[in-house]
Amino acid sequence: MAMIALNIMSIADISKVQRVDEIVKSPQKQDFQPENITLLETIAANLPGMIFQILQRQDGSVFIPYVSSGCEYLYELKPEAVQADFQVLYKQIHPQDIKAFTESITLCSTTFKPWHWEGRIITPSGKLKWIQGTSQPELQEAGDFLWNGLVMDITDRKQAEEKLQESEARYKAILDAIPDLMFRISRDAEYLDLKSEGANVTLSREEIVGKRVQELLPSDVAAISLEAIAKTLDSGTLQTCEYQLPTPLGVRDYEARLVVSGEDEVLAIVRDITERKQAEVSLQNLAQKFAKAFSCSPDSITISTLQEGRFIEVNDSFVKLSGYERDEAIGKTSFELNLWVHDRDRLNLLQELQSTGVVRNLEFEFRQKSGKIITTLLSAEIIDLDNIPSILAVHHDITERKQVEAQFRLSAQRDRLLAETLVRIRSSLNLEEILQTTVTEVRQFLQADRVFIALNNAKLGVRTLAESVDPKYPSVLGWSTNDEAYLQELRNLLKDNLVRVVEDITQIAVSPKVKAHYQKFQTKASLAVPLMVGNELFGALIANQCSGSRHWQPIEIDLLQQMSEQVAIAIQQSQIYQKLAELNTNLEQQVEERTAQLQQKIQEVEKLDRVKDVVLHTVAHDLRTSVMGNLMVLKNLLNQGVGRGAGEQGAGGREQGAGSREQGAGSRRQGENSSPLPPAPCPSASSAQSPIPVSRSIIERMIQGNDRQLAMINSLLEINSCEQQGIDIKHEPVQLSTLLGGTVTHLEPMLTQNQATLKNLVPADLPLVMADGTLLEKVVVTLITHSLLNNPPGLNFILSASIEEGMIRTQIQDDGVVMSKLECDRLFDLHVRDPQDCCSTSIGLKMYLCRKVIKAHGGKIGVISNRKRGLTFWFTLPLFTSFATNRP
Repeated sequence: MAMIALNIMSIADISKVQRVDEIVKSPQKQDFQPENITLLETIAANLPGMIFQILQRQDGSVFIPYVSSGCEYLYELKPEAVQADFQVLYKQIHPQDIKAFTESITLCSTTFKPWHWEGRIITPSGKLKWIQGTSQPELQEAGDFLWNGLVMDITDRKQAEEKLQESEARYKAILDAIPDLMFRISRDAEYLDLKSEGANVTLSREEIVGKRVQELLPSDVAAISLEAIAKTLDSGTLQTCEYQLPTPLGVRDYEARLVVSGEDEVLAIVRDITERKQAEVSLQNLAQKFAKAFSCSPDSITISTLQEGRFIEVNDSFVKLSGYERDEAIGKTSFELNLWVHDRDRLNLLQELQSTGVVRNLEFEFRQKSGKIITTLLSAEIIDLDNIPSILAVHHDITERKQVEAQFRLSAQRDRLLAETLVRIRSSLNLEEILQTTVTEVRQFLQADRVFIALNNAKLGVRTLAESVDPKYPSVLGWSTNDEAYLQELRNLLKDNLVRVVEDITQIAVSPKVKAHYQKFQTKASLAVPLMVGNELFGALIANQCSGSRHWQPIEIDLLQQMSEQVAIAIQQSQIYQKLAELNTNLEQQVEERTAQLQQKIQEVEKLDRVKDVVLHTVAHDLRTSVMGNLMVLKNLLNQGVGRGAGEQGAGGREQGAGSREQGAGSRRQGENSSPLPPAPCPSASSAQSPIPVSRSIIERMIQGNDRQLAMINSLLEINSCEQQGIDIKHEPVQLSTLLGGTVTHLEPMLTQNQATLKNLVPADLPLVMADGTLLEKVVVTLITHSLLNNPPGLNFILSASIEEGMIRTQIQDDGVVMSKLECDRLFDLHVRDPQDCCSTSIGLKMYLCRKVIKAHGGKIGVISNRKRGLTFWFTLPLFTSFATNRP
């Protein structure tokens, strides 16, 4: 009906608009009467909208002949403002509706069809209004377009439409959300209509509507349905019935609710309750299972009130666990039965339940009817039992488990104690400290009143070595006795029993002396383990309980036994240490005596060394003087032989060949050392006539041998001076390239004699080094001489230098024979040469001096045997900057 009313209203509005349009157009006619203007204004003022007239000229300009006063109500604008600028109306159009408005104007302008548009505007005051605009464009004689139209306020209509749409959508959503079948059924059981969306229906709508209940349902179900329809129509109240129907999914349970929906008509809402029925059956089965689980559970299960803790129901396991019969517990509170060991535990339980509603595996202690304390894990939950808040609690007895855990903890503590004692014994030799720590930790583990270690000594009797005791009880430390009979009785008690366990001294038979001993030290229970060192009773490890009798646990006995073994090891270790200390004392005395003897020998060696130095210096000096005298005589003789006349030439000629054969070896050794003697003076006339009985070659060989001896003696003296006083180096900045260049020039005669060549590749721009130029030149000459002496003529040398890690590395490479690694390693060492060694003792001494010189400069020296051929001598020297930085 509401939709019909709205349609009629729209038709009336359109009719009214048409009449108004005719009136609006009338002022343009020539026969229009002036009195009609008043009628036009009256009609326009009573319309819920605005009448307008817009003239669009051919040149594109717009003229507004008329705007009714309704624009002030509709747009909140004066007619004069709209006539002055028609765009103010366009600015009020809702942003989301501007596109539709523009498209409607464009369509009307191109097709000349009537303009019709609905949209929203936002007035200057911020109100949102729905408007409807209609107009008919007319082409004027002059080619202009005249728009006569009406804009109406349709806000109320739009709001009503939106509410109606929302209501319809809401009801439709509700119906769609209901998964139930809905039928309209007449009194005579005919299906008038149905709603089956969301329901599992095997028949289509056409197969159901128009049929009767008896045609579609089994006879028994149809009878139930007919009876329910009749009761509903007769009583006018809700009727409910349940039935079962076979379906492709099996037999399903349904519930039908019937209400009167019209005359002789009912609305039946049918719901599939199969799952609910199954849940009810499952719930019944669950209840039966719970009852069985409740009664047969091995754990104690109770149901009690939340506030008081009064028992409503208990199972058989509770009876076994608590010791109370069922009729003794039901109706009583846990406090009345004195079950809680700690009353605050139930308060804590209530607080936890009220905050979370459930607790799991909380550990509590309970008291049995016999008074025994047990430990249980409590799991509880709040339930509603006949509208009474109650607690369903399950108690799992873990008393045995707790005892086992305690045993495990004690075992772990025992093992730790034994391990620590063993480590202490291995790491310490202080027996007193080991024993004292042992008794302290054992007493802490046993929680005993006194633990001590007693010593059994044939000479000293029985005495206490270490003790840990509760201050409330007397100490046995320092106690001793010389009563041999009493001591023997104590020894027999330990010998007869590997472990002596006394849980109550009043229950054992002992002598009056032993009983008096117990009373003196307030001993009520005792545990003693002998300390056996080998097969000898060394003493005992004893634990006393003074506060009362005590049942000693097996683990405690085991601990004392193992500790006694460790203590026995410590005692044996101490005894061994004492013997070692005695042996060490004797050894120290022997070492001191031997040290004194060695010092005496060292002094004798030092004295001999000083004598050796004196003898070496004296012998070397005398040899040097003798050799120099021989050289002088031989050279004078040789010079005299050269000056002889022709008569002696024959003999000289016979010796000439032998002299030339020695030329090569002599020339190679020429650079080894030159004679320091001055040339022999020219012979006088009288001496020139003296005959020389020795051949010339023999004299030359004698001169060469004396030269070598002189060089070796000089090297020995120089080495001796180095060992005693060190090498005297005169440091000064040296340009290495210049120094090496000068050395090469000095070596030219020797290189020429040996048919050798030397290529100098030393860069001229090397930095300065701090060195003694004279000593460095000797080093280079010695290295080259070594190669010349150990190779045939025709040797080739390469001299080079480079900077490496703040040092200048100089290399002298030849292409001669190679050397083994052992020979390379020993080349610069001072050692006795093999007589068959190609390197003479003289050059070996000079090689040793070379290393001394380079080390004194702060460098290193070595030799490398090339893989294919030849040797490479090298030595390093610090740069001038590095030398200046490292100087103190």
